Amino acid sequence: MKKEHSVHALSWAGILITVGIIFGDIGTSPLYVLRAIIGSSEPISAQVVYGAVSCIFWTLTLQTTVKYVIITLRADNKGEGGIFSLYALLRRYKSKFLAIAAMIGGSALLADGIITPPISISSAIEGLHSLNNNVPVIPIVIFIIVGLFFIQQFGTGFVGKSFGPIMVIWFTMIAVLGLFSILEYPQVFKAIDPTYAYQLLVKYPGGFWLLGGVFLCTTGAEALYSDLGHCGRENIRVSWMFVKTALLLNYFGQAAWLMKHEGTVLGELNPIYEIMPDGFVLIGVFVSTLAAIVASQALISGSFTLVNEAIRLNFMSRQKIIYPTNVRGQLYIPAVNWLMMLGCIAVVLYFKESANMEAAYGMAIILAMMSTTILLIWYLRMKHYPVLLLLLFILVYASIEFSFFASNLSKIAHGGWITLLASAILFFFMYCWNEGRKIRNQYVEFTDIRNYLPMLEELRKDTSIPQISTHLAYLTSANQQYEVENSIIYSIFQKRPKRADVYWLLHVDVTDDPYRMEYKVTKLIDQQVIKIDFRLGFRIEPKINLLFRQVVSEMKNNGEVNVNSRYESLSKNNMLGDFRFVVIEKFLSYDNVMPIYEKIVLSVYNIMKRAGLSDEKAFGLDTSNVLIEKVPIVIKPPKGIELKRV
Repeated sequence: MKKEHSVHALSWAGILITVGIIFGDIGTSPLYVLRAIIGSSEPISAQVVYGAVSCIFWTLTLQTTVKYVIITLRADNKGEGGIFSLYALLRRYKSKFLAIAAMIGGSALLADGIITPPISISSAIEGLHSLNNNVPVIPIVIFIIVGLFFIQQFGTGFVGKSFGPIMVIWFTMIAVLGLFSILEYPQVFKAIDPTYAYQLLVKYPGGFWLLGGVFLCTTGAEALYSDLGHCGRENIRVSWMFVKTALLLNYFGQAAWLMKHEGTVLGELNPIYEIMPDGFVLIGVFVSTLAAIVASQALISGSFTLVNEAIRLNFMSRQKIIYPTNVRGQLYIPAVNWLMMLGCIAVVLYFKESANMEAAYGMAIILAMMSTTILLIWYLRMKHYPVLLLLLFILVYASIEFSFFASNLSKIAHGGWITLLASAILFFFMYCWNEGRKIRNQYVEFTDIRNYLPMLEELRKDTSIPQISTHLAYLTSANQQYEVENSIIYSIFQKRPKRADVYWLLHVDVTDDPYRMEYKVTKLIDQQVIKIDFRLGFRIEPKINLLFRQVVSEMKNNGEVNVNSRYESLSKNNMLGDFRFVVIEKFLSYDNVMPIYEKIVLSVYNIMKRAGLSDEKAFGLDTSNVLIEKVPIVIKPPKGIELKRV
């Protein structure tokens, strides 16, 4: 049975879920986009209003609809989407450039997580100023943010069920409000003509830099692709027609209100609340707040998924991951959750108002979009798309996204540096972890275990050596069928000889297929030395203890292995034998001389490794049955040491 069924197949239920999960970020953009473009101090100008709404229309059409909904959603990895899923499809090229592009995009998306909740929730709550200018917005926003992050540890299944209805109400509300406003000034529809966008960007003084505000209308497009696996391609495409219609009606409705107030100064007013009837504002603020919470929740959940994928692809150190519910794909990462919460609170306290946050918003997302475009070009090449179509794609989207990038540069000094700095820090750690792992692995020596099988047989029979366990299992990183690390051989025979009845070698291979769960058994010596290769998708939690015991149970039922205790008193009563795992931790020896670049990378790598989850916890091993052995890695020993014997 294929993956795309139930919720992934086109259905009314699937569409409802899609509207709730995917479109929260882009759906709440009418709260701040036009206000950011128009500004608060300059008189409202017809050229700016028409140009702005024209730019919004064509941005949503070209960037969101064509690039993401039509083209990018085709680049699915067994039904999964997102920048790391796309990179997983391209890993076979072993390109450092593609890895860096994926890391930049992933870092930018995570950095976006500290600005989206504050700006969405603040924009919603600030609507109360239409009723009372003295409402304390900051405490309310912080209270909502803290509550939102606090409930993550309990799972959000109970909240998620309401996402769809809430967002349907939100989109219906903004569509109706926009439509009634348009009816009072229908000529606003002439802004669909792209010449208005051209005149704003080229002829209006400083018009090009307004693209930084225009870009905010499509910031949720990257999340749209990332959530492909939750809802399915067809549900996203069909629901987008409804969402886009609602968004455009509201944008044009806001533009109609602005045109009726041409020549005045917007000040503290927000057009989206000004098109609401006086008695409806409180309801509008309530619904917009709920929509902002949904948008924030979707982003937080997406950040957990993104970090989990980064860990599986060796872009990040292992972290504690909790699965609070039985919902597939729902997870909780405490370290990420609380760091994001602190980041969001810091943003609220620093900027104080959503109008100020707009300056920090957009820079990180455009970097993510450009990274996705780079990877997508490689994907289209891999799929052998016609060269002319590929060149057209590159020309169009290189022009669009570079323009957005250039216009966002003006925001750096006004707060854009925050998300840019956060992205840079995250990228630095991702890069150091990935490179450090590669440098370290270059110097891990492997050997053919078949050369040592006779010695293992003798060791099993040597009763002068105390038996450490009935079953002894080693975790190995060797990809070749008959290879193991030299450190494992050293551990068994030299460090302290370890006699056991059955030796197990466990290897985990992270595959590009996100949900693959397979294993392969190689019997090096029947009933005595057995290697198990687990092939797990990059979205599968490697619970090796659980998986290993399932494999052993299946082999026992097939008569392939005797798992009973070999101790005489226990064996005659058919008692199960004991299992012990040996985890070999490799650390960088102080006896190394290396270039400064490698020193820095490996130092950061080791710091991250110590701060992250240990191997035994990361692989779900029973810590009471785990033996930890530390082995130094001497990469480049010092030379020319002169020692004189006297």
